[in-house]
Amino acid sequence: MEHSEGFLKLVNDAKSRVRETTPEEVRRRQEAGESFYFVDVREDNEWQQGRAQGAMHLGKGIIERDIEKAIPDRDAEIILYCGGGYRSALAADALQQMGYKNPVSMDGGWKRWRELGYPIETD
Repeated sequence: MEHSEGFLKLVNDAKSRVRETTPEEVRRRQEAGESFYFVDVREDNEWQQGRAQGAMHLGKGIIERDIEKAIPDRDAEIILYCGGGYRSALAADALQQMGYKNPVSMDGGWKRWRELGYPIETD
């Protein structure tokens, strides 16, 4: 997907402040039974077409509004993903600004998760 210069500047700025992880590390942690929130921030129509196993949905458009009800623990680790790792970086940055201490963006996102053949869920 082609991204505009302004969008990429915004994402790169956010990435300078947020922690990132990889789909490989997330899957390893799932298989080890580690506890963390796994949040898909893609649009509703993207979510409905398929998602990473074990994920919950809080779209980028509503995450700031709904996060405190869905995940009230500001110390909890929250791994966020989108299509490729850009929107999830923006969401992680916003959560940090809201006082969440452990948001992490999954670089490579849904695209890389599927390429690796990791488990997915569909409606």
